Amino acid sequence: MAGPLTELTVAAQLLGRALGRRLRGELEPPPDLDAFRQGFQQLLDQVPAETFAEVRWCSFKANAPPWVDSGLQLSPGEEASYFICGRTTVVGALDIWVDPRIQVWSKVGAAGEVTRATRESHSFTAPHAGPLLFGNYFPNHWADRSGALGDSEKVYKPLKGNYLALLIRWPGTAREGLARLRQVGDVEGRIAAEIERIDQGDTRPRGWHYFWGIGEAEIFRDARHEDGAECIDCHTHRNVGILQHDVGLPLTPDTAIAWQWRVDELPSEFREDAVPSHDYLSIAIEFDNGRDITYYWSRSLPVGTGYDCPLPGWKGKEYHVVVRSGLEGLGAWHAEQRNLYEDYLVYMGEPPARIVRVWLIANSVFQRRQGRCSWRGIKLSDAEAVVEL
Repeated sequence: MAGPLTELTVAAQLLGRALGRRLRGELEPPPDLDAFRQGFQQLLDQVPAETFAEVRWCSFKANAPPWVDSGLQLSPGEEASYFICGRTTVVGALDIWVDPRIQVWSKVGAAGEVTRATRESHSFTAPHAGPLLFGNYFPNHWADRSGALGDSEKVYKPLKGNYLALLIRWPGTAREGLARLRQVGDVEGRIAAEIERIDQGDTRPRGWHYFWGIGEAEIFRDARHEDGAECIDCHTHRNVGILQHDVGLPLTPDTAIAWQWRVDELPSEFREDAVPSHDYLSIAIEFDNGRDITYYWSRSLPVGTGYDCPLPGWKGKEYHVVVRSGLEGLGAWHAEQRNLYEDYLVYMGEPPARIVRVWLIANSVFQRRQGRCSWRGIKLSDAEAVVEL
């Protein structure tokens, strides 16, 4: 099981990598907030005033606890867009930071439901009246859908960084307003990217949904591979997503899960059982006691290794089991099967009564590497039935 020594070992490895990047001039500089403001303001000044119902700027610090009032007041049915620039530095010496997609969530009104933008921009229709609020997420977690904190506000204090947001309330649809703005110009391709996001619509695979507590993403998609078989493709980069499929099945001594997967690129350079290197691709089973067991391909940990999730908000909830390890076999399809009852008994204790969900997990937040994987043929079975997802 991972402990303080593991955390220190991984931290030392990350420190060495960060020092190397610094010496080679490869550290990515923080976004230029002044250039962001200047570029958009010049563009806004060229557009007729009637294009907008309201335009506002909002700034806040990366260590500000949720929730920050943006100053934009919305009525039910109004459409709005926001563009955000900035970065949250978590541990500067280790070059660990997150971008606005991970850190900055929003909601309308104090009782509104939290939303994570899939890009550094977002357009939406106000579900009810209220101010647009912004909330820093990491390294906290949400206790409920209205954004109550699952941990103390103190966890934000060590964070560094600033955010600047452009807020636009539209007289008509956001898509129409953005198109008019795009006819005049763009800023770093941000307007074109938001139009593309709106036009592509929902990219979630059929029958699946994203876990609300981690938020929406554009990581998973339905696909068809060379042999014609349907699958779910995954590409994560500086991002995280948990895709879920609801199921209802008793957990018996015969209950098993089978799947095929092709992992093309692992998102971690180091062992994954430490917080600053906890990037991975996996398939997981959630049980009716609120816990889950997740099977993943490790960079270096031996097959059969099991450990409790190192992340504070997930300790005691998620358990990791290594089913493949190393670089050999990447890029090829592999078939897996696990007896869920036996694995729960061996790794987690007395098995619960039922299975409630299957998850696909992709995390590349900490090391900001690429992760690529595909899944197909996911089946749950027992002595009585077979459920294909």
